[in-house]
Amino acid sequence: MTDLFEKSIVTLELPRVLEQLAACAATQEGKERSLALRPMTDPDDVQRALDETTAAVNMLIQRGSPGFSGVKPVGASLHRADMGGSLNTRELLEIAAVLRCARTAKEYGDTEEKTPISHLFRALTPNRFLEDTITNSIVGEDELADSASSELASIRRHMRSTEAKVREILQKIISSNQSKYLQESIITIRSDRYVVPVKSEFKNSIPGLVHDVSSSGSTFFIEPMGVVKANNELRELAAREKKEIERILAELSAQCAAHKEDISEDYDLLIWLDTIFARGRLSLNMEASQPRLSEKYLRLQKARHPLLDKKTAVANDLELGDKFDTLMITGPNTGGKTVTLKTIGLLTLMAQCGLHIPAGADSTVRVFDRVLADIGDEQSIAQSLSTFSSHMTTIVGILNEADDHSLILLDELGAGTDPVEGAALAASIIDSARNLGALVAATTHYAELKVYAMTTPGVENASCEFNVETLAPTYRLILGIPGKSNAFAISRRLGLPEYIIEKAAARLDAENVRFEDVLTKLDQQRQEMEKERTEAKRLKLEMEQSAAKAKEYRDKLEAERAKVVEKAQAEARSIIEEARAASDLAISELKELQKRKDLDWQQVNDGRAQARHLLNEAEKNIGGPVQEPEAPPPTRDAKAGDTVELVSMGTKATVLSVNKDGSLQLQAGILKISAKQSEVRVVEGETQSQKDVRKIIQRAERTLRSAAPREVDLRGMTTDEALVTLENFLDTAMLGKLETVTVIHGKGTGAVRNAVRTYLKRSRYVKSFRPGRYGEGEDGVTVVELK
Repeated sequence: MTDLFEKSIVTLELPRVLEQLAACAATQEGKERSLALRPMTDPDDVQRALDETTAAVNMLIQRGSPGFSGVKPVGASLHRADMGGSLNTRELLEIAAVLRCARTAKEYGDTEEKTPISHLFRALTPNRFLEDTITNSIVGEDELADSASSELASIRRHMRSTEAKVREILQKIISSNQSKYLQESIITIRSDRYVVPVKSEFKNSIPGLVHDVSSSGSTFFIEPMGVVKANNELRELAAREKKEIERILAELSAQCAAHKEDISEDYDLLIWLDTIFARGRLSLNMEASQPRLSEKYLRLQKARHPLLDKKTAVANDLELGDKFDTLMITGPNTGGKTVTLKTIGLLTLMAQCGLHIPAGADSTVRVFDRVLADIGDEQSIAQSLSTFSSHMTTIVGILNEADDHSLILLDELGAGTDPVEGAALAASIIDSARNLGALVAATTHYAELKVYAMTTPGVENASCEFNVETLAPTYRLILGIPGKSNAFAISRRLGLPEYIIEKAAARLDAENVRFEDVLTKLDQQRQEMEKERTEAKRLKLEMEQSAAKAKEYRDKLEAERAKVVEKAQAEARSIIEEARAASDLAISELKELQKRKDLDWQQVNDGRAQARHLLNEAEKNIGGPVQEPEAPPPTRDAKAGDTVELVSMGTKATVLSVNKDGSLQLQAGILKISAKQSEVRVVEGETQSQKDVRKIIQRAERTLRSAAPREVDLRGMTTDEALVTLENFLDTAMLGKLETVTVIHGKGTGAVRNAVRTYLKRSRYVKSFRPGRYGEGEDGVTVVELK
């Protein structure tokens, strides 16, 4: 990478974006690698990095953030252990933290879905046995657990019993009549031995060894003879304890050395993953998206400068390299020309670093070998010869390095010298850059360059819009139309006398006047077209809303009609059942009559006619025989991504996946359900409005998940304030579907900690909780696992 390319990277402010990226990394080395990131020039490498970022974004949305905060460099420690050295407790705990993080990261990435970063998670080789051995043996940075070895437990048990014996003997002295010899009724330690403070005038009244004297000489710290033997035993046990601790640390160090390669590889993979997920977090923060790659052109849709406030920054459509290879941007000062130029260069560099860009998802970028920029302060009104010389020196360097894989960005080309000569020189420089095959974007004030762009094939004009009424730029870029000089209009609005403006206008030659008039008419026509287009959009939106209301009304009527039909069918079935019952009764009576010898056949015939009449009247009253509702017509088999309707419920759902047995996994609102192919019918023809609504809902769900904080700090709050804050935090964490969160309450008096843990015991959100481990904040934090 050349010095000029590096200078252009700084000019386009890529380091400021990388600072934001570093802030998203959890580890120190991840931050350093983020700051050191540089644009790649191989399209395959760029595509791989962009795909990795996209995979990280998807995982952050679906599963929250993996934890990398406990990972610290362990290479030097492992090297010393491999050389036979013994590591201290802090170094061993740092190795255990790497092992723990590798284990949790592998669990986090354990999914059937194959992504561009799946291989990184699979490559992790956690060692749960060594992790547990270290964490169970070391309880603090300077303390080993009794359970570290049976010998250590035995030594400490003897130390406690011996210490108790010493204290018992000394307590008897304090409680006896010898207490009058003591300066204070306390037991203290001097030179690692238990002693009592004796008044100087009674130093011979208590036989023993003097270990220390107070600075005033009024107190002697004496070890009574009765505890000398026990103190000696304590010293011996302490020496044995130290030796056993050294042995345990040496053994743990040897185990770490035996797994040096795996631990080192895990550390490198975790740092790599940390930088990838930092890119994913930055993408979510910027509301960015992955661009496509092209070998020929760049086309940015709704592009925003990443360092401007995303709420107020004006998004513009930019393109270069397809229909034209040179873009000439004109417009007033403070109109956004330089921002536009920097947006083109910075978004290109970001994409080549594997970062998502703040532009529409259908944007396309080209991978360049070099992005070369000469961008100065276009606000300067006192440009001197030295400024011109400085810019020209940079331009000479750019032309020497540029080729057909270069993007050249030139701000205020030709400024700082005579306008006529400057315009001619600028046109010549652009021609030279185009002959090299480079893509060029330049800003200018010169009318000659506007004409050059209008008359030269492959060169396109663009202008930054300016509102003369408000004397303010709109920062909108208009492709295809050169910017109009607004000097006279602005001066008139600011109150400059009209006769001065008329004299100035008289000094312009006829060609310039005609050119400005043409630009004025073009701008008026463009504004009228913009108004018509806006009105057309408004009418289209109203039509879509009216169509949606009409559909809603039709659906409501259909639902009401279905209810009426169902009720009518139920009544019809009831009437028919009654008629059939009456008919059956009549037929039964007729059969009884047939058994009689004195049968009246006229009565029989009348009875049969009456039965038929009852049944006919029933069917006539309901409009014919009752038909069972027909099943909806069959559709094609549903596949992932389809919208379907559950036939039995009339509810629409989205197909998440198709199982091996052909059954479907569906998402209906917040519910996930299973169904057979025969139980659903595919809903075809989703409208654009429905698609837009669905995208908005999905984007809201992603934002909610990524924005949910993983920890809350309750330090400095009262108990009541802390519990209210904790309740709100847990609500947000559950909405964000987080699995684990951290509550920071500090140690202090323990009041807030106890209140927090009491609340967590009865919270319906909490599956389990535990105090923090070493490196997590220990008893000053509580780690909560949510349901």
